[in-house]
Amino acid sequence: MVDGPALAVSPYVVRWATGVGATAALLLSALTACGSGATDKAPSITAPEVFYLRPVGDRSGPKDKAPFGMSADDGKVHTGGTGAVDHTLTADVLPGAKAAVVLHRSGNCTGSSTHVTCQVGAKYDSASGAGSVSPVAAEGSKPGDAGTVRFTYADRNGKKVTARTRAVVGEPVVEVLTAEAVGGVRPGAALSEPVVVRNTGEVPVSGLGPQVGLEQLEFEKRYANCRYPGIHRGHTAVCEFPDLRIAPGATVTLRPALRLRTDETEMYASFNSEAWALDMGQGQYGSHPAGGDHGDGPALRAETVTAKKGTYAKGGGWTHVVLDTHADYSVSDVDLHGAPGTRRTFKLTVRNNGPADAGATEQLVFSPAPGMTMVKQPMSEIDEDVHEPYCEHRGATYTCDLDALKPGRTQDFTFTMLLGEPGAGTLTLRDKAPVGGWYAGGWYVGDRDPDPANDEAVITVHPER
Repeated sequence: MVDGPALAVSPYVVRWATGVGATAALLLSALTACGSGATDKAPSITAPEVFYLRPVGDRSGPKDKAPFGMSADDGKVHTGGTGAVDHTLTADVLPGAKAAVVLHRSGNCTGSSTHVTCQVGAKYDSASGAGSVSPVAAEGSKPGDAGTVRFTYADRNGKKVTARTRAVVGEPVVEVLTAEAVGGVRPGAALSEPVVVRNTGEVPVSGLGPQVGLEQLEFEKRYANCRYPGIHRGHTAVCEFPDLRIAPGATVTLRPALRLRTDETEMYASFNSEAWALDMGQGQYGSHPAGGDHGDGPALRAETVTAKKGTYAKGGGWTHVVLDTHADYSVSDVDLHGAPGTRRTFKLTVRNNGPADAGATEQLVFSPAPGMTMVKQPMSEIDEDVHEPYCEHRGATYTCDLDALKPGRTQDFTFTMLLGEPGAGTLTLRDKAPVGGWYAGGWYVGDRDPDPANDEAVITVHPER
């Protein structure tokens, strides 16, 4: 069950023991546990209301589909563990369903393709239990075929609770139209970005859950059927279309197109468009923030459209925004005075002269004057009371990553070194090489620095004054 506002109806159902016998047992357990700080509860079982089955021989499917999962609990307080493995979990394919669905078993489960019995503990979870049973598509079944599987959980006294799962052959596969990058955007301008979704699966999408997350962008309007969780400071919209059905092969567009306002001082921004079938969930590794107020604008609406060309990504993906601006970074000269062996502490200062913040895209390369010896350098804490050098050291060169600097801000790197004979070293600013991660795509253009002359400076050792 989900506490607080939910994106959609939970795809899981929980069954509780009911009736006079269950009530009496619950009251008795509460009395016997009085004073211990814990009381027994009614037994429960949790299983998906609907589960989509991969067709036999099909190797594709939704992104990060969550495996079939169920859990059960006898409700009793067990000290120091999950209780003895003396409970029973039974799965039955109900009459008329075996042409669509059969059972797959593992671990200490026995039985047939339509009836399986597992010995389980008092607190059971199929993801970590000693045995598991799950529905799979039957040989000869076709997309759209469906059947019901009943799960029964019994404790050592024979008390039972049941849950049912409707197993459907075929899967909805939600794909979102994405673009790797959008360029040439004027700082402060608004982007108009439609959310386009198609279903490339074998069965319809029943209910759609789109989510849009922003980095260095703002929503111009907030819609009534979307939540804007406070934990993300209004930069994530979690929407729902519980009654929407998308047939296999069909495409829908959310209207009106989202208006995303860019920042006047940022050089890069991005947004992430995701979507999933509500009755299937977001996927094994997906998550969406809870809570948040609904928007005060009109409701987004979904319209069926003709297929749109472009790149679609299962589950969705990121689009990078490159604004038509630049960042002028500069590094200052350093002058040191002293005889050889003199200890000096000095700062290397980098400034962003603007007009934009290019993010953490820059590096300072420091080559000391010949004969200088390192005593102390910038350190970063990688764990509690554990530090390592902040700058990468190779040969006589130190390469230091810059943080993202707002226009007008500076960053200092403090070193302590022993001086050598009079001489000069170099300080050079450069763009980080896009070797992976965020800046790996062809859209990355660095800082577009219009004044490369101030990207270089000199550190000079002078004779003692």
